[in-house]
Amino acid sequence: MIRRIAFLHPLAAAVLVAAGAWPEFGRADEGSVLRYRFRAGDRITMEVAHRALTETTMEGTTQTVETMTDSRKTWTVTAVDAEGRATLEQSVDDVTMTSRTSDRGEVRWASNGDDEPPPGYETVRHALGVPLVRMVVAPDGRIIERRELRPCPAAATGDLVVVPLPDGPVQPGAEWTVPQEVVVEVPNGPRKLVRTRLRYKLESVRDGIATIAVDTTVLTPIDDPRLEARLLERIWGGTIRFDIEQGRVISRRTGIDRRVVGFGGPQSSVRYKASLEESVPASAGK
Repeated sequence: MIRRIAFLHPLAAAVLVAAGAWPEFGRADEGSVLRYRFRAGDRITMEVAHRALTETTMEGTTQTVETMTDSRKTWTVTAVDAEGRATLEQSVDDVTMTSRTSDRGEVRWASNGDDEPPPGYETVRHALGVPLVRMVVAPDGRIIERRELRPCPAAATGDLVVVPLPDGPVQPGAEWTVPQEVVVEVPNGPRKLVRTRLRYKLESVRDGIATIAVDTTVLTPIDDPRLEARLLERIWGGTIRFDIEQGRVISRRTGIDRRVVGFGGPQSSVRYKASLEESVPASAGK
C-alpha cells in the first residue's frame, strides 16, 4: 500500500503585504532604499496560481497527486500608525480548485459556479470574502503581529508578498538573509527543529522596479529520509518584483522540484514539484 505524503493545500494560505512610511530615494551612487508604503483604506488585489505534483513510489508502484489552484485575493489596509506600521487583513475573493490522482481521477470546483463543493471542499465556500488573517507589518517587512481570524495553514513559501527588506540603501548585487526555524515531524515518528536561511539578492533596478532573487538553504543536518521528505516543500526559490515608488510587491514567482529516496524503505521515493505565481492584475499594475 502506498503511503501518501501530505502537503499543504494553498487555498487558505494567508496572502498579505506590509505597509509603511514614504520611501527614501538616494542618488544613483547611493543605491535604492526599499520600503513598504500603504495608506489606510488601500485595497490590493493579486491573482495567484499554484501548481503542485507529488509522486510517491513504494514497492515498485508509483502514485501521483496533482493540485491546481487559481484564486483572487485582496489585502485591505485597515490602519497605518505614526511609525509606519500597517495593519492588513487578507481575504480570498474566489477560487478554482482542481485535484487529480492516478487512482481516483479528477475533482474540480469553482466558487463562482452553482455546483455544491465536492467532499473535502465543503468549508471553502464559507471562507470566501471574509478576513482570514490580520497582520501588523513594519515598513521593512518585519511581522510585528499575526493573528488567524479563521483556521488557516501558513504558506510553505512564507506569507505571500511579505518580503523582508534590507536596511539602508542597496545596489544591485547586495544580499541579505533571514533565519527561520521550522518543526518537522513524521506522524508516529521522529520530530526535529530545523534551521533554514532565506537569502535575498537585489538582481537589478530598472524603471523603478527592483528585481529580487531568493533561495533557501537548510542549515540543520538531516540524516533521516522521513524528515527530509516532510521538509521538501520548505526548500524553495524564486524571483520577486518590487515597485519602489509604490512601495509594494507587484509579482512573485517561486518554485520547488526535489526528490527524496528511502523515506519508506530502500525502494521508496517521493518527488515534490510545485510552482507559485502571483501578480497584480495587468489593469492595476505598472
